[in-house]
Amino acid sequence: MFVRIAAGAVAGIDAVTVSVEVNVAAAGQLGLFLVGLPDNAVKESEQRIRSAFENTGLRMTGKKLVVNLAPADLRKEGAGFDLPIAVGILAATEQVPAEALDGTMLAGELSLDGTLKPVRGILPMAVKAREEGLRRLIVPCDNACEAAVVEGVEVIGAASLGETVEYLRGDRTIAPAAASAAFAEEEGGYAEDFADVKGQAAVKRALEIAAAGGHNVLMIGAPGSGKTMLARRLPSILPPLTLDEALETTKIHSVAGKIGAHRGLLAERPFRAPHHLSSQVALIGGGQSPRPGEVSLAHNGILFLDELPEFGRNVLEVLRQPLEERRITVSRARYSVEYPANFTLVAAMNPCPCGYYNHPTRECTCPPGAVHRYLGRISGPLMDRIDLHIEVTPVSIQEMASAERGEPSAAIRRRVVRAHEVQRDRFRGVAGVYTNAMMTGRMVREYCPIDAEARTLLERAMERLSLSARAYDRILKVARTIADLAGDERIGTAPIAEAIGYRSLDRESWGR
Repeated sequence: MFVRIAAGAVAGIDAVTVSVEVNVAAAGQLGLFLVGLPDNAVKESEQRIRSAFENTGLRMTGKKLVVNLAPADLRKEGAGFDLPIAVGILAATEQVPAEALDGTMLAGELSLDGTLKPVRGILPMAVKAREEGLRRLIVPCDNACEAAVVEGVEVIGAASLGETVEYLRGDRTIAPAAASAAFAEEEGGYAEDFADVKGQAAVKRALEIAAAGGHNVLMIGAPGSGKTMLARRLPSILPPLTLDEALETTKIHSVAGKIGAHRGLLAERPFRAPHHLSSQVALIGGGQSPRPGEVSLAHNGILFLDELPEFGRNVLEVLRQPLEERRITVSRARYSVEYPANFTLVAAMNPCPCGYYNHPTRECTCPPGAVHRYLGRISGPLMDRIDLHIEVTPVSIQEMASAERGEPSAAIRRRVVRAHEVQRDRFRGVAGVYTNAMMTGRMVREYCPIDAEARTLLERAMERLSLSARAYDRILKVARTIADLAGDERIGTAPIAEAIGYRSLDRESWGR
């Protein structure tokens, strides 16, 4: 008997439909033959399936079984094919009614005792099932809430192979899974708040500008000046995720296997903080079985790189493509995948090896030229892609002892949201652009007009600081955001002057 069952395979952050074709041959060599470019994890499914059958009271036929995973030229990876292959064998041997599988996609890993274990990439599979017009998706219980966020597909969460078989035979009723909570664009409950930050008014102003326009930030200051504390509070003033952003972000985390049980759509913008010993693959993604890296896990959120000069030079240089193109393409001999990477880079670093260059009270002990060499670990092209350079100075004892609380994140967030609404209206109809930081050079000329006085100020700064053409555009983008926060349509000299002030590391005096 021949049967065909729908399964799914992950390609990038999307899924493709895989047909699991099972045929019981009347003659030929006995055993199970798995074809269709399976990797080792898929090939090993035979042993898991045989053991699960034995422990569940099901039987494996003694005839020749051929299982084909179509299309044959697409490499199949992971243990998520265990359940569709096992159910396909049962349907081909008439232990499960084949008609019960019409319009059904299956995914899940089998334990030796027949229980089902969660697999990654279930959300893209649910989206694909809906696109293909399938009406039902059977997955492990721990994946059910994740898949249930996709409307239009009935999601059945099964605990074991035996439970799946009973459901398909009609001997058991399983209620369709529901998403853990309805998604809403509302403020998240962040534990960290800018109200707890003492002093640092200039830094908080710069971070507000970064949040409002999606600008990349580099904070430079002595150890203990509050760089990490401030960075971790930045998500609390970012606009809430839209439904489309939440779905795309959740898909990336699903493919990476970062979605826990009983969890639906991600409701908060991600904040990723990889260690400075992270490899290129960990940062950009890929590997033998390709998965998204930190730049993609930070999509629609924050990528925080603490101790920036301590990252390997080759690791930092791979950031140049995603910072410019908002995506990352990973090409290897066996595959080429593209992941979205629209994140805001927030980096922090000491000003020198000892950490006290330009410190107001402590003396730098670094030898001559050490500061310049330390900053030289960050290439010029990468520095050009960072819009805001912020000097973070230590807070005084008097400010630390003050009982006065700072402005809360909720108040700052309201201003940021208003600025984002202005940008959404401005870029309405422009595909792929919805913040000032994402503007192309042509769009900068169109949306960032400046008067003669402001232009003269900018030209003088370009000459004195020896800024690049990329830095010129980024100053205009930041000035556009400053004007948006102020509610001004035109960019005057004040926003230009403030934007120029955020190019600290372009000054020749630094590190000399």
